[in-house]
Amino acid sequence: MKFENYHPAINLIFFTSLIACTLCFRHPVYLGISYAASFVYSIWLNGKRALVFNVCLIPLCAIYAWWYGFYHHFGVTIIKQNFVGNNITLESYVYGAVLALTIASVIMWMSCVFAVFSSDKVVYLFGRVSPRLSLFLSILLRAVPLTKLRARRINIAQSGIGRGAGQGNIGRRILNGFRIISILITWTLESFGTSSASMKSRGYELKGRTAFSIYRFDHRDRTAVITMFAFITITVMAVMLDQTRILFDPEIIWNRITALSFVFYAAYAALAFMPFALEVLGQWKFNRLISTI
Repeated sequence: MKFENYHPAINLIFFTSLIACTLCFRHPVYLGISYAASFVYSIWLNGKRALVFNVCLIPLCAIYAWWYGFYHHFGVTIIKQNFVGNNITLESYVYGAVLALTIASVIMWMSCVFAVFSSDKVVYLFGRVSPRLSLFLSILLRAVPLTKLRARRINIAQSGIGRGAGQGNIGRRILNGFRIISILITWTLESFGTSSASMKSRGYELKGRTAFSIYRFDHRDRTAVITMFAFITITVMAVMLDQTRILFDPEIIWNRITALSFVFYAAYAALAFMPFALEVLGQWKFNRLISTI
């Protein structure tokens, strides 16, 4: 069973909790778990393109860590001095790497959000609470893949008249690229206005408006949400016991790792890899049933 086929509330709880933990936790173990889970799950959902994108993020993270350590000076472990005499420390480099991995993890988690959440899920979750917010989020989630499709179509059309992004010399390619971007922006803004006017004319902002939905909270969803909240509770206990806290200034300090720490690590890893595990288990059951036919 795919994770996207679970109840939308479960999808929302998972991604909200994981993205929040990724942004708040600076501990290398928790950050490494979140990075690995987002890396694997994004590739599972989006295929080779996600693999190429995730690999390209690695050198960008290294560049950001180098830049942060070179221009921010704190810590007691001095590596060397730069050309103006400022100390370059290990703590600043490590903190820069932590920030870079945090940003990369959030980006990969957001790619998973765009793959799992559809417009009907957004409408189901937020339609009754705030129709305007629901409309905005549904248009936003739909805009990302639609923009990619439009850009591809524009490039194909422009290539037919010799103005493609890969045609001509370097100067001509730059001009062609700007022309394609201009057309894409115009097309996107027009589509936003058309969608907004269309939804408004259908009475989307009227009070008491109901929407059709096919989602039902069954026993499978109850089991998943109970398991998820159990892992979240253990992670919250780790936060309360300062197991997720780490200091980088003036030196790198975190609480001593005990046997209980590994319990917290395992719970957070189980929470982070839960969608991927469900996907793999569902695929294995499907292949097993196919083999028995």
